[in-house]
Amino acid sequence: MKKTYAYIGTFLAILTCHAAIASKLFIPMDADNQTNHLKAYGIAYAALKDGMTIDWLLNYEGGSFGMDQNEGIERMCKLRGVSYEVMSDAQYLGVINKISDPNFNGDIIKLEKAPKICVYTPPGKQPWDDAVTLALTYAEIPFDKVYDDEVLASKLPEYDWLHLHHEDFTGQYGKFWASFQNANWYQEDVRLSDAMAAKHGFKKVSQLKLAVSKKIRDFVAGGGYLFAMCSATDSYDIALAAENTDICDVPFDGDPVAPDAQQKLDFSKCFAFKDFQLFTNPYIYEFSNIDNTQFRRVNKEADYFTLFTFSAKFDPVPSMLCQDHTTTIKGFMGQTTSFRKEVLKSNVLIMGDYKPANEARYIHGEYGKGTWTFYGGHDPEDYEHAIGDPPTDLNLHPNSPGYRLILNNVLFPAARKKPRKT
Repeated sequence: MKKTYAYIGTFLAILTCHAAIASKLFIPMDADNQTNHLKAYGIAYAALKDGMTIDWLLNYEGGSFGMDQNEGIERMCKLRGVSYEVMSDAQYLGVINKISDPNFNGDIIKLEKAPKICVYTPPGKQPWDDAVTLALTYAEIPFDKVYDDEVLASKLPEYDWLHLHHEDFTGQYGKFWASFQNANWYQEDVRLSDAMAAKHGFKKVSQLKLAVSKKIRDFVAGGGYLFAMCSATDSYDIALAAENTDICDVPFDGDPVAPDAQQKLDFSKCFAFKDFQLFTNPYIYEFSNIDNTQFRRVNKEADYFTLFTFSAKFDPVPSMLCQDHTTTIKGFMGQTTSFRKEVLKSNVLIMGDYKPANEARYIHGEYGKGTWTFYGGHDPEDYEHAIGDPPTDLNLHPNSPGYRLILNNVLFPAARKKPRKT
């Protein structure tokens, strides 16, 4: 009997020792040790939804994640094909000590609460896809869809993070008129947009989109996180700047552009851009000279942009937004591909650029209590996505560096913020 008790005591001691040794779940995010970077973000989000706190290990093995060991999260990693490692407290403490070393450019950011996410997107099917919606779906991160009804009904404050789908906030229907005015999808988009404007008491779609733009501005000012790609970036700022004038020509609103429209632009209302020139000709598939698409002369093979390396301990926000397993990202086109540096406001933070073309690809800033991030281009894994092309299959790109930038922004609102040091 004594031997039995002794055996049980020894067994319990081994279990206790094992629990103490193997108590952390480590998800590497470097190039060599992670099989599915994109789904790893979904694992982190699921852990937050379960009430767990996550360490985002900035600049450590590609921006890895650490958390308490959890059987459910382990099982999820296995099912979704996400690489992970179980570490002892001592091993994990070694990681923490390395990151905490003043000579190591890293930091530990606590992620504490799963952000509530919404995507501003029309209810009808469009002949193009949205990279953010694809990323969220593939990573299995839940989100709600909102559009003009919800925005004008002041629903945005119910969310933490808002993405603007491929959108034209100027009321020019994406400036697709010259090429697609006879296409069924374009005519249906015009019909639905006109009906939405009338529903809310506006005579023009441009007036509706301005009202929506101002609601989004208020969302950011109140502490919201805004993320936009492609034409939703520059068209948004243009709509705000054009509040007191008419920049839409006859095919879009039935009357000509105001003769002094350019002079009446108010750049102080913009988040990111200043001193830009409008392209009001309906035959030109471009909103303004904010976008560098028409000016750049870059071969596809040479089209890469570089992420800036920030001091994680002093600039944790841009460091979070730039976590990746490489600092060189394949370029990709869009209606708005990139931003000419000449028209950026002085307080805009450039996080990724292509210096030979003097263009910014990835920018960030603050407005009121919130932040905004603009990312040029349409789809990080489809260089020149054309209208009607099939959606990108992210099963073929589970380690996409360009898509990782999108998902950094999704987790960003979960962080316990540190004030930026100057």
